Amino acid sequence: MTLFFRCSMIPLLLSLVVQAQAQTAPVIMPAAPELAAKSYILVDFDSNVPIVEKLADERVEPASLTKIMTAYIVFDELRKGNLRLDDLVTVSAKAWRTGGSKTFIEVGKQVRVEDLLRGMIVQSGNDATIALAEHIAGTEEVFAAMMNQQAKNLGMLNSHFKNSTGLPEPEHFTTARDLATLARLMIRQFPEYYRWYAEKEFTFNGITQRNRNMLLWRDESVDGMKTGHTESAGYCLVASAKREGMRLVSVILGAKSENGRAQETQSLINFGFRFYETHKLYSANEALSTARIWKGAVEQLPIGLQETLFVTIPRGQYPNLNASVQLLPTITAPASMGQEMGTVQISLAGKLVAERPLIALQDVEEGGLFSRLVDEVMLMIKQ
Repeated sequence: MTLFFRCSMIPLLLSLVVQAQAQTAPVIMPAAPELAAKSYILVDFDSNVPIVEKLADERVEPASLTKIMTAYIVFDELRKGNLRLDDLVTVSAKAWRTGGSKTFIEVGKQVRVEDLLRGMIVQSGNDATIALAEHIAGTEEVFAAMMNQQAKNLGMLNSHFKNSTGLPEPEHFTTARDLATLARLMIRQFPEYYRWYAEKEFTFNGITQRNRNMLLWRDESVDGMKTGHTESAGYCLVASAKREGMRLVSVILGAKSENGRAQETQSLINFGFRFYETHKLYSANEALSTARIWKGAVEQLPIGLQETLFVTIPRGQYPNLNASVQLLPTITAPASMGQEMGTVQISLAGKLVAERPLIALQDVEEGGLFSRLVDEVMLMIKQ
């Protein structure tokens, strides 16, 4: 078992966390809204903290929300240079005859990747989606295997895809939590393509179709993402909104109507913005403190975090945050950059709200023979 010692409220650490002097009274938090949907979740984009959730890990049909994963793979292929937006895709008979929502591409014709992407994102075209899948993987079945591998890579632990469109099929499922994970990563990794999710309409082949995400008209803070519907899945919506620097991601699965999924999503994100706030506490690779390192070429080892730390807390409670660290009782050289040296804990009213590993921010080689012997004696005395 790894042993630690606790350094409660290190001044340097606290100065980075708590800026206000006086503590504020606890806020009165109303109950989260109860939504008319099978499952749902609301998470903060930066902290990934769930603000509201219900049956978020229950496996459900995703309908056309599946196309978020399809788009993710297409965007990844673009980033890797395996695909270009102006590449031409030949439309297969399978893509052309697929039912459901359509972009109205024509069999045998060649269509640009960008047009197929916008047809899939804005119009939810099943034909455009399959054309993209076949162009990348040869067949939709192989593309589905790519989707499942990508889901595993992204930590979507309760998802399995059988097709690229979301048409009902046995063993085709995901969860609200997995979709929130996918949406966050999509927005973070592909901001240059995410903008298409805000388009209110798209015209192809002389046919103009509107985006089915009603919130693009109702709430100017909403800038994406995707709707879905089948008779068995109900009405579904993944949405993201940003207000005053805070971004939220919501997932509603199995609502009762098209208008209902928009109203329930609006209630969810309004609750999150009204009663919660997100703060950046520490930047990645920023020295939060130093630790004594024994038998090394230097005596002080800077420690910090591998990733930027955000916390999402009830509004008005930022001055009440407390921070403490736990370090290994003895740190000896050599040490490698990125090596775990302890943890930092952030608490509010005695409740842990965040905990992250602390890492060495530089390599430290062993010191000379004399300095190692001196440190050995000092360690014996210390212990």
